[in-house]
Amino acid sequence: MSSDFEGYEQDFAVLTAEITNKIARVPRLPPDEKKQMVANVEKQLEEAKELLEQMDLEVREIPPQSRGMYSNRMRSYKQEMGKLETDFKRSRIAYSDEVRNELLGDDGNSSENQRAHLLDNTERLERSSRRLEAGYQIAVETEQIGQEMLENLSHDREKIQRARERLRETDANLGKSSRVLTGMLRSESCLKLGCLQKPHIWTFLAV
Repeated sequence: MSSDFEGYEQDFAVLTAEITNKIARVPRLPPDEKKQMVANVEKQLEEAKELLEQMDLEVREIPPQSRGMYSNRMRSYKQEMGKLETDFKRSRIAYSDEVRNELLGDDGNSSENQRAHLLDNTERLERSSRRLEAGYQIAVETEQIGQEMLENLSHDREKIQRARERLRETDANLGKSSRVLTGMLRSESCLKLGCLQKPHIWTFLAV
């Protein structure tokens, strides 16, 4: 399992390095190349997210006592992913402003307020993304706790079943003992009755 996780780590490192390089190149490219580069980065960001999901699944399969180190690494990778998305959003904002200015013939001097508004919206999106990530982490931890509870309930159910089997065996043994005891009591009663009848027989013979 750890070998699979490390393989995903290597793929993630290579992919994020390529994304970082391309994001830095976007503002300096001609318009046609910028459009193609933006589409390429979007695709690679999706691939990076899928790698993170695979890594997260691998971490969930690790025993709890060994999971801490991998969980810390996952948090670092998610933070790196968030930074890449933020940088890409800013790069796209700059690219969108440039395209708009080219279409409208704007020299860019009147776009400062709009740029600030867009950056503010980006920060809000980042805060929402962090809240969603925190909610996802809570959901994962809750699922892990639920799995542990199910395992404990399964063990308890097995114990209860074994106790019931022992109880049935005990009931069967008690039934056998009861029948034996009843037979013994009947035999003893017959013997006593026979002893009481013996004097009458001797009296009859004496007569």
